[in-house]
Amino acid sequence: MTTQAPLSSHAPSRAVQGITCILFGMLFFVVQDAMMKTLLLSYPIWMLLFIRSVVSVLVLVPLILILAGPHTVRTGFWKTHCLRGTLFALGFSLFYTAFPFMGLAEVTTIFFSAPLITALMAAVFLKETIGPHRMGALAVGFAGVLIAVNPTSAGFSWIAVLPLLCAVTYSISQILVRQIGEQESSLTVGLHTLAWSGLVILPMGWFVNQFVPETTTFPHLLLSFPEKGLSEWYWLLLLGATGMCGYIFLSRAYQVANASLVAPFDYTYLPLATALGYFLFDEVPGVNTLFGMALIVSSGLYLGYRELRATQHTDDTPVVAETVFAPASPHPTQIPDEENLS
Repeated sequence: MTTQAPLSSHAPSRAVQGITCILFGMLFFVVQDAMMKTLLLSYPIWMLLFIRSVVSVLVLVPLILILAGPHTVRTGFWKTHCLRGTLFALGFSLFYTAFPFMGLAEVTTIFFSAPLITALMAAVFLKETIGPHRMGALAVGFAGVLIAVNPTSAGFSWIAVLPLLCAVTYSISQILVRQIGEQESSLTVGLHTLAWSGLVILPMGWFVNQFVPETTTFPHLLLSFPEKGLSEWYWLLLLGATGMCGYIFLSRAYQVANASLVAPFDYTYLPLATALGYFLFDEVPGVNTLFGMALIVSSGLYLGYRELRATQHTDDTPVVAETVFAPASPHPTQIPDEENLS
């Protein structure tokens, strides 16, 4: 059973802290992805994802050792973490492959179909019940995804399918994390997911390069060391640090406040990504992207509202249908017991 942050005299301050943390987390993730989009002009995906994992591990290990308590470097779920790490590496290599060809808002809007896909997977594989209200919201959300992808338009490219495939792999990883539940903290789960993804990303890049033609179309997929070396090493370290800060803020938000309260704020990533894409890259989302985004956000917010109502009447574990995610975040949505908060 998932333990929600208990209501007390400190509930309002916890709510404010949780919302503040989730907003900062989304801001860091948007900045991280904007940096990724820029650095992909000079560095291959595999190197960027590897460096991001290394920096995250170097930050998480001492943080876990300092906090102690429920956080531990050791794990009894290494098989699950290995599978999740592989899915994480595969999914986000697909996600970032689309960056040079699509706008930031377009890629992330399609990715935010992950909660909807997770809901369907939970119904099929976890036998979770999704009532008519949630089914209606999911239908609206999937309509938004179709509008955003716009497969019937003359300008449709198979590149648009890549963030959707990332959403599928991400949803599978969130179903897998239910096997762990609250037996490990979010920091422990994040550490092992990121560590395993770092271990598999370079071999994955080598395998992909056996099939990628050496053309100028996909230079960011080639497993090659840039001619200028690591002259921008400080940007690479900053990339890893930015993603790590986003993850820590996100984890903290889910620790101090109810998931049903903070989860809908994950969707602030979309307008932030739209604004940053406009100011940094002169990207103006199409009408179909904006309309699809509106339907996806509306669907997610309604699911969050249904979860908020449900948690007021029951202590049961919230269904996965209510889960929302931020790109490139490996966190589980469970909230630790109050005495484990630090």
